[in-house]
Amino acid sequence: MASSITRSAGKITRPVIVTGFTLILLILFLSPFAFMVFTSLKTPEQISVIGAPIWPAAVATYEYNGKELDMYTVPMGQCEGSENDTGNNNLALVKKGTRASTFVDPDNLERGEFVCQVSWRALDRPWEFSPTFSNYTEVWNTINFPRLLLNTTFYAIMSTIGVLISCTLVAYGFSRFDFPGRDFLFVVLIATIFLPAFVTVIPTYTFFQRIGWVGTWLPLIVPTFFGNAFDVFLLRQYFMTIPREMDEAAMIDGASRLRILWSILLPQSYPVLLAVTVFHIVYAWNDFFGPLIYLSTNRDAWPVSVALNTFNGIYGQK
Repeated sequence: MASSITRSAGKITRPVIVTGFTLILLILFLSPFAFMVFTSLKTPEQISVIGAPIWPAAVATYEYNGKELDMYTVPMGQCEGSENDTGNNNLALVKKGTRASTFVDPDNLERGEFVCQVSWRALDRPWEFSPTFSNYTEVWNTINFPRLLLNTTFYAIMSTIGVLISCTLVAYGFSRFDFPGRDFLFVVLIATIFLPAFVTVIPTYTFFQRIGWVGTWLPLIVPTFFGNAFDVFLLRQYFMTIPREMDEAAMIDGASRLRILWSILLPQSYPVLLAVTVFHIVYAWNDFFGPLIYLSTNRDAWPVSVALNTFNGIYGQK
């Protein structure tokens, strides 16, 4: 009997522990996202105020005799007529003072104005939940967000198409064709991965400037149709895992080299093609340095990355 009770308790305890641990991890992983959302709904004033709450809020105010008065949390024991009161009340500040300030109680206007022996600078201020949804409207209109999304999507799609076409053909050649110096050329291609992009910035920019491409999408999209070492490596290694006997069987049936690529290799290469697509879309969507160099003179062609950096620079100075 005791053992059955122990087993039943164990069956209940384990799911509770696992669920609790999972919830703790969920909170830890979602807290940065929640902080981002809260910050996006704050006013610039709240972000810069020390001691402001983490949620979007505004300092409490009260309208008195046609004036908007700031609210403060005041210890009532320091106020005249409330010396025996040990609590704190939210009062509206009527007149500021270094040692004594004049307040009015919004919940007890019949009491009128009274003096408290406190410095208003040393008091805490009550905050009221007040999300500023107009922040999103301001961002949307200030940087023309629909246009930025269109530009970024265009860049990501066109460059991904170029990468898939060029890298697939190059990888097919390295994996299926035997020609003199093939392995050496492949090593040279892979070695370019270790070449810093900044080394080629000046010559490539000078070249594109002389042919009149600076300020257009061409310097960013056209090079993708000539392949890149990383994606060629991924595709080539995957093609090497597909047996050549399938190519030979297709050639016996009269299939050409391109037909073998299209009908034999590509249908079996969806995983690596999907990986290359995801890698390049993420890269193109976040690309900042390339668009900054070649599109700095054409504001209408800016992607999201460049425009957001400019937006942060403008609002970061406020």
